[in-house]
Amino acid sequence: MALVNAATLREYLPEIQGTDLDTDLNSLIGRVESAIAQYLGFTMSDGATSLTLDQATYSLFLDGPLFELPTVLQIPIKPINTITSIHSDPDLEYPSSTEIESSQYHLDKNNARVILKADSTASFDRGFRNIKVVLSAGYSTSGPPADLVHAICVYASHLQRAKTSQGNNNITQRNSTITLSPRTMPDEVKQILRGFRNVSTIF
Repeated sequence: MALVNAATLREYLPEIQGTDLDTDLNSLIGRVESAIAQYLGFTMSDGATSLTLDQATYSLFLDGPLFELPTVLQIPIKPINTITSIHSDPDLEYPSSTEIESSQYHLDKNNARVILKADSTASFDRGFRNIKVVLSAGYSTSGPPADLVHAICVYASHLQRAKTSQGNNNITQRNSTITLSPRTMPDEVKQILRGFRNVSTIF
């Protein structure tokens, strides 16, 4: 389910009156939120066919903790809502005997990190897919961050207005040639989203 609906997006598109285009706008919102989810570092949630920003369940396979901090496991998605289970198994089978109990670690939801306690008897193995984490991550559709909603609407309105000139690099108006802005994510949107990106996102 999208974080933004057509009614909210129409506030950014005063030239659109009424609800006749709501179906198209909702489809556009879905594509924009998927693009933003990719930019923020989200992966595909369990059973999904496209990236999403709203709360979902993820089964992640990680290669180990931070290189210089063996007690800190960086999760590639934020915000984390809850962790269902963590298994550390170099045999890649993840039986119950390899589960790290929640009493063994602290969860830093905002920075998406699992940190083993000082007195923990557990450890994180390091190697290809050695760690399996099942968790709930993403934003609530009932109260998403206002800045994130703004970024979605700015990007979606930018693409909606570009539909009439799709495929053109410039247009002519009143005997003048106007160079069109690219259809990529605007810098304004990237700046807003910067605080929502995970520290492990590098692209």
